[in-house]
Amino acid sequence: MVVSNAVSALTEMNAMGGQVWCLEPQAVSRLLTAVNECVEWGQIAILEALIEYEPRDEKEAENICERLLPRLQHANGSVVLATVRLLLKYERYVKRADLLAQFAKKMVPPLITLLSSEPEIQFVALRNINIILQKRPRLLSKEIRVFFCKYNDPIYVKYEKVDVLVRICSERNAEPLLSELKEYAKEVDVEFVDCAVRAIGRLATRYEAVAERAIAVLEELIQMKVDYSLQPCVVVLCEVLRRYPGRFETTVTTLCEHADYINSPAARSAYLWALGQYSEHVANVNSLLTTAVDSLLEEEDSGVQLALVNACVKYFLKQPQRGQALVLRALQTASEKCANPDVRDRAYIYWRLLSADPNAARAVALVEKPPVRPESSNLPDGLLEELVSELGCVSSVLQKPARQFVYPHAERVGVPRGTAAASAYEEESGADAASGAIDAANEGEPELLISF
Repeated sequence: MVVSNAVSALTEMNAMGGQVWCLEPQAVSRLLTAVNECVEWGQIAILEALIEYEPRDEKEAENICERLLPRLQHANGSVVLATVRLLLKYERYVKRADLLAQFAKKMVPPLITLLSSEPEIQFVALRNINIILQKRPRLLSKEIRVFFCKYNDPIYVKYEKVDVLVRICSERNAEPLLSELKEYAKEVDVEFVDCAVRAIGRLATRYEAVAERAIAVLEELIQMKVDYSLQPCVVVLCEVLRRYPGRFETTVTTLCEHADYINSPAARSAYLWALGQYSEHVANVNSLLTTAVDSLLEEEDSGVQLALVNACVKYFLKQPQRGQALVLRALQTASEKCANPDVRDRAYIYWRLLSADPNAARAVALVEKPPVRPESSNLPDGLLEELVSELGCVSSVLQKPARQFVYPHAERVGVPRGTAAASAYEEESGADAASGAIDAANEGEPELLISF
């Protein structure tokens, strides 16, 4: 107790300014011995103090990691996360592959155990696991079923579990995950259904071998004709088509068969893009576009109107004989009767291009576009390193570095803003600290960098 309180006090004095205490190898060894006798909060104080220590060589780093491993079995989640944070730091100095594999194997069970806690603890654990997986992507690849959502999970826990599932998924375990996501897309929570459908799209765009199975799942959901799941499925399906141009053209037929059920602006824009892009694969494309042109002025969303004009022009350029009357009608309606200036300008540009030089219009409208890149939700490397060093803290949950919302140390000890001592921190943290500054009305509150 005395050692942990002393360490906590010295650490706080260091944080207030000035290096009043510097860890040495002998002190580190004694602290690692004392941590076994401390209560849980004392262990957290010692473990957080050790994060500032840099080992002298590989052997010392190995010794520290091995002595930290028993802390992973602690019942307190904060002790576990503080230990994981130290292991991720010190394993950078370890070169032996067998030891690194051993450390990774030891970290998995305690992280999974945290998911058996209360929902609030689960949320904190999942936010930290999200960061850990960006550092060690394959750490939990064999534990995918542990993160499947339960019927009584709060919605905020479900969101985090889906995000983690997408991160740890690979081509080998994608099949059970797609089946699970399909079940999520059949639930009654509209926002969670949208999250599940977009997760299916992320898997399809990330792994080409998974795309065919993912498209089959999306088609099944569309054929169910449930409005709140059909709309995001149409958008995601078109994103997959953009990712793999020239493949899966037959899926456009499924969209055309359910055109009457597509009503959201984003879904209609995506559907019209697919109709124009793959018009040669749709037998009744003329009647579908004619129906859409009839309701052009009734469309409230300008994005849908622009997508319809583009689709009509593409159809005409691919099949001039069949599409001439339709494109003239669409351009005339858009340029003369449409209230949106962007739509009118687009119609005028296409009209002049088609009248002056059809080849130039073909080069503009039918130009081959680069494939859509897979969506990435990874943090920048610099920010990721900061958050790894702050695992178990508020910053790891917010996924913002502590320097963006923790009070400058000078202000916390009463030094007024604008003095040399107060400006030292601001110069060091730069623009990020200024953008994340705390409102002046909260002045005097304690520091937020705490452990859970």
